[in-house]
Amino acid sequence: MKVQERLQEEIKSLNEQQLNDLEQYIAFLKYRSRFMISQSFDNDNIFSLYRKYSKEDIEFAEEGMDDYIVGLNKEDTPL
Repeated sequence: MKVQERLQEEIKSLNEQQLNDLEQYIAFLKYRSRFMISQSFDNDNIFSLYRKYSKEDIEFAEEGMDDYIVGLNKEDTPL
């Protein structure tokens, strides 16, 4: 028996309140599915992007380090 057939059988036994709950849940599932990100990853593409942007990421990270160290030193200096 297919899932759809099993569900149809189960639905026949639900009362009105349970049917309303089920209807709301189905609406939620449809809404949520619009925002789900596909779980299929292209590893070659991910590696290519990593290679492309890793140098830039390191530069951005190191760019603010001097200001960060100055801030840490100020916090450690007693008043």
